[in-house]
Amino acid sequence: MHPLRSITVAAPSRTYDVVVGPGSLAELPDRMRASLGRLGRVHVFVDEGLPAQVSHELTRRLHAAGCTVSSSIVRAREDAKVLQNLYHMLQALAAAGLDRSDAVVALGGGIVGDMAGFAAASYRRGVRWINCPTTLLAMVDASVGGKTGVNLRVQNELQKNMVGAFWQPSLVIADPGVLESLDDRHFRSGLAECVKHALLSADWGDEHLEHWTRTRLAGILAKDPDTLAELIARNVAVKARVVGSDEREEAPGPSGRALLNLGHTFAHAIETLESASPSADRSLAPLHHGEAVALGLICATRTAELTRHLGQGSADHLRSLLSSMHLPTVAYGLPAPGEIVDRMHHDKKVLAGTLRLILPVGPGRCAVVPAPSDDILHQAIEAIRA
Repeated sequence: MHPLRSITVAAPSRTYDVVVGPGSLAELPDRMRASLGRLGRVHVFVDEGLPAQVSHELTRRLHAAGCTVSSSIVRAREDAKVLQNLYHMLQALAAAGLDRSDAVVALGGGIVGDMAGFAAASYRRGVRWINCPTTLLAMVDASVGGKTGVNLRVQNELQKNMVGAFWQPSLVIADPGVLESLDDRHFRSGLAECVKHALLSADWGDEHLEHWTRTRLAGILAKDPDTLAELIARNVAVKARVVGSDEREEAPGPSGRALLNLGHTFAHAIETLESASPSADRSLAPLHHGEAVALGLICATRTAELTRHLGQGSADHLRSLLSSMHLPTVAYGLPAPGEIVDRMHHDKKVLAGTLRLILPVGPGRCAVVPAPSDDILHQAIEAIRA
């Protein structure tokens, strides 16, 4: 029996626990009772890609604990993460008869969590929800912090997470056991967010996270349960400290939640390119979120080199770590850099018409800076062109 770890997220609007460890999903009913005070109606939004036995076992345990359980399937694709499908999710909650004393459970990856959390935030102006992430990316990043939402398609361009709400879960259960069914490409995508956390963790209580990740990489890639549990717990702890200091990304200067967007301004622009692929095999297009984050981290680091926030060789050092994780360090099928920069200007971090970037500025440290000239951004983007 593996010991479970509990990390507390002390956000101003709600304090909750993230329970990490193999077998933690089996404890969901007891943990829910402790967090919510009662077990009534529960609606479970299930990722369509999840093995059926995982959702069946979870609903069986909830039934056995006395819950009235309903469920529906969510199509976990970026082009399905839209308001029309959110409407259907809200209809499912109403049809199930949930009231404000009941709860929503998200069982799936980051897209399912984002959409289920937004449905919970919107239905009856807010019902409680529990996040049970089933991908590494969601466990270490998307499940913590209460960012929920959907995409918008504007003039045939998908704009990421442009509609949403901050709505903290009441509980998060991260069970590494469910990662056994995750294919290698999705598993590796989660490692990109771990690298992101390592690049900013020095100011958030874990200055050795990058070194630990490098030295434990064999166990991580082999999906060793104890190693994965520590990886998830350490990454969650970093994010919990950031979220606790700045829940709604409103802190000025270099100290707030905006730092968690390291690499993401580039990544979100690249991720929405339907032709971009992690290899010469164009059937692998489009990029997964974590693949785009890996590439975005390289762009951000190259920008930091060009603007003299970092010394030369920093981007190559990062490439070596990402390559050892079998993450892409170049992309195929990219358009001209100007098109990508134009997409970056739709980013949520644009304030008063000024694009801001989060750049690494030292070992384990990052800062929010105004975007440099388009010429520098073009050079940074060329660093990931195959």
